[in-house]
Amino acid sequence: MKKIECIIRPEKFSELRQKLGDFGVYGLTVTEAAGCGLQEGKTGVYRGNEYEIHLFPKIKLEMVLTEDMTDEVITLIKEICGEGNVGDGKIFVIPVEDVIRIRTGENGIGAISS
Repeated sequence: MKKIECIIRPEKFSELRQKLGDFGVYGLTVTEAAGCGLQEGKTGVYRGNEYEIHLFPKIKLEMVLTEDMTDEVITLIKEICGEGNVGDGKIFVIPVEDVIRIRTGENGIGAISS
């Protein structure tokens, strides 16, 4: 099993969630986040005062998948979220040793399937 964590632009979340559901990925953890990377800060003006923006709004998605789904999900994320611009996001792939469903005590792949 693999855990995929991805940081994406908020405007891409709705489309990605729909496509992941169509693909059969239903278990997601979604967190609103703010972050920076290679994006340079912006200068804004509010009521005549200049201010710097260094952190940009992002969405962090986490999902645990069987290894056979991992490559296809990564491709899907890249297709939907990749515009070729700085700030498109990152995908992290992490090995998962075990998963336990608290309610039933199931573990392994049975704990992440419906």
